[in-house]
Amino acid sequence: MEIVVQKYGGSSVCTTEKIKRVAKEIKKSKEESQEVVVIVSAMGDTTDDLLKLARSVSNKPDSRELDMLLNTGEQVSIALLTMALQDLGCKAVSLTGAQLHLETTASHQKARIKDIDLSRIKKELSQGRIVVVAGFQGVTEKEEYTTLGRGGSDTSAVALAAKLGAKCEIYTDVEGIYTCDPRLLPGAKKLTHTSYEELIEMASLGAEVIHPRAVELAQKYQVPLYIAESCSKVEGTTINGNIDYLEASLVTGMAVNRDDIQITLRDLESDSHILADVFNSLAEFEINVDMISQLLDKSGRMNLSFTIPEVDIDKARELIAYYKEDWGLSDWWIRSEVVKVSVVGPGMRTQPGVAARVFRLLAEASIPILMVTTSEIKISWLVPAGYEAKAVKVVGNDFELTTKK
Repeated sequence: MEIVVQKYGGSSVCTTEKIKRVAKEIKKSKEESQEVVVIVSAMGDTTDDLLKLARSVSNKPDSRELDMLLNTGEQVSIALLTMALQDLGCKAVSLTGAQLHLETTASHQKARIKDIDLSRIKKELSQGRIVVVAGFQGVTEKEEYTTLGRGGSDTSAVALAAKLGAKCEIYTDVEGIYTCDPRLLPGAKKLTHTSYEELIEMASLGAEVIHPRAVELAQKYQVPLYIAESCSKVEGTTINGNIDYLEASLVTGMAVNRDDIQITLRDLESDSHILADVFNSLAEFEINVDMISQLLDKSGRMNLSFTIPEVDIDKARELIAYYKEDWGLSDWWIRSEVVKVSVVGPGMRTQPGVAARVFRLLAEASIPILMVTTSEIKISWLVPAGYEAKAVKVVGNDFELTTKK
């Protein structure tokens, strides 16, 4: 029998009625002669509620105990979904990350998957059961509970599909991958097919339908992906290897990311060793850096700007205060009211002029640009918060990313 791994996000199981609807869909998959493994997120806003609960008793919750708490969210949803399946006459069993032996690194809230023991899943499948697994969580070799961070359930699902040699279906509250968030760009087109490469870029740049870690895993192990709205008959988006376009689109999609902040270090010594020291220190603090801009002033001193996730702002402040004298830093500041807007398209590889067209549109619309970064198939620019909607509208419409004529 063919194995399918299905993942249902928190919005798909946020109420008991939705859980019952999802159970009926899973039953249909089972009746289609498929062995089904289901990954489930915590119900609705449960994870956020648990974080608020932790912070109500501690200003700085211990990371181990926080993971112990967060693990409970998915346990509720997998148990309820399994009960709903059993009520429909299905044989089903729920498993936590620890019971599954989904082994991770020991980095709490940011753990990465090392391996998955398939013996329990294969045993349950061989007995005709639907296996309902808690996403987002795992266990270390020392049997400490961990969580995988943002998008962890997507990563759990793709990792399981890779180990099982299965396809992976991601069900969420939208009908698939769009050229842009329809809330920002009314009339945005839905993509029926796209490539791993394009989706990795769009996901990493702010598209929230699937986490980039999951797409990277899918590409690495060539896991077929399908993203669609849960309990809907509307066709979703299929993601596989690079699509052979007759004429690759200049721009396939746009993404907006409001989760980063900009840090500027002023009047540094213009020395590559200083640059190495700054970014090595950020890496040691497990702070991911995205956009980077380096400028030399007339005196030969260096101003350095970069963006990091807003969640790491306290760690960044601590690090800069500690190294300020070592780096010869005269001044620094943080700008939190910024938004990154990006365009992605395979046609950029071979067709010149995309950057010129984008920046002409932004200039004509009087949209200020704080930083720019590019790759073979993307252009990203940082704007002050409040300008992102205008940027999406003028660029998205010009590159025909909507159904509007």
